[in-house]
Amino acid sequence: MRFSRTTLALLASFSSLTNAWGTVGHATVGAIGDHYLTAQAKTFVASLLGSGVTMSSVASWADDYRYTTPGRFSAPFHYIDAEDSPPSTCSVDLNRDCGGAGGCIVSAIANYTQRVNDRRYTLTNRKQALESSSTSSAISPNPCTPRPKQSAATRSRQMVEKDAGGYGAAVITSFSNRLIAAIDSGAYATQKASWVSCTDVGTASACALSWARDANGINCAYVLEVDETDRELDGAYYLGAKPYIEMQIAKAGLRLGTYVNNLAAA
Repeated sequence: MRFSRTTLALLASFSSLTNAWGTVGHATVGAIGDHYLTAQAKTFVASLLGSGVTMSSVASWADDYRYTTPGRFSAPFHYIDAEDSPPSTCSVDLNRDCGGAGGCIVSAIANYTQRVNDRRYTLTNRKQALESSSTSSAISPNPCTPRPKQSAATRSRQMVEKDAGGYGAAVITSFSNRLIAAIDSGAYATQKASWVSCTDVGTASACALSWARDANGINCAYVLEVDETDRELDGAYYLGAKPYIEMQIAKAGLRLGTYVNNLAAA
């Protein structure tokens, strides 16, 4: 099935900056989002993605698309590069950090939110907007370094796979179910309401900015605050990063499901 760029784009936006966390991270965000969809939202998603197509199954679309010739323009939509001073201060300023001609993940979420329900766009465009949102929802810092490079991206992907127990459909299902249980009645039960306190599709830019600031704070709380010499998968850094990885993926999935519910109801 051929998916539209617009729907794909909004889904991808919801786990971007988890883009360094690989297919398992993306698909887990999508699977958690799928779990929290209302009946209305499931119908809405099916109308755009197609019958039987899940958000989890298309969650990596934007990462693949950005490396194609027609998709090169979308590279800046995967991150916001805060020009702050971690670990002493961590902040995100929209004018300072997203003022370039190419935009950033915050402006992309606002743009794709508008496109999903705008029938002036083709169904193909609206599909790809929704699909891109699943890549951007976490707006999460790479747990190895806040300025990801290829080696750091590889380590981050490996950390997610280690935490999840490998890769593949069965692993993604198990990992997402573990995080869903934590959201519903476990470690995140008392926090989950605050995670989705800003999911109004009418204030998409403000909400995306708040998510970016929340995620960027981890650079000061852990990423650049701790000793960076031990970055082995079995070392202290991985053990310290693991709770942040799990929490950010859980946040992204819950926000994705809630946000798409609101889109469907709009």
